[in-house]
Amino acid sequence: MEIGIRIKELRLKNSLTQEELADRCELTKGYISQLENDLTSPSITTLKDILTALGCSLSEFFSGFDEQEPLSYGENDYFTKEMGSAAMKWLVPTSQKNALEPVIVTLEKGGATAKDLPHEGEEFGYVLKGSVKLVVGNRSANLTKGMSFSFRSDRTHYIENRTDEVAEVLWVTCPPNF
Repeated sequence: MEIGIRIKELRLKNSLTQEELADRCELTKGYISQLENDLTSPSITTLKDILTALGCSLSEFFSGFDEQEPLSYGENDYFTKEMGSAAMKWLVPTSQKNALEPVIVTLEKGGATAKDLPHEGEEFGYVLKGSVKLVVGNRSANLTKGMSFSFRSDRTHYIENRTDEVAEVLWVTCPPNF
């Protein structure tokens, strides 16, 4: 049982440093570091104090070990949404609650994604098949198979397929936005 890794995950989820968590529990930063690296084990009382500071009960903490998300997904897990000449396939079914949202965008001949309005975050894409035109604000780039893109999401953006062939793009947003 990797108690230390679970404590670290909860600490980071709560946006706390090791020192901040240590202060809240009247422990040392060094002790928190040792816990997170599984170099020492806490007493039940100390674990309860740490979990209270992290907003988690003992039962929630230990049930998390059994209810972890899968490490891999297959075709039966994917969700696809058709939108005219474009389709989006979500590669991680629970990505809306994660930091990253990977999708495969398929564009038919002349297809385009909807114009995505400016929002917080960053985006990355990799052209798997065909070619697309990426438009971000007043800039654009033509991308072919094997090319990638990356940009901050603070401007209107979309991709379009101006060819007669189907195009596929692996597109990852952070935080989830699709």
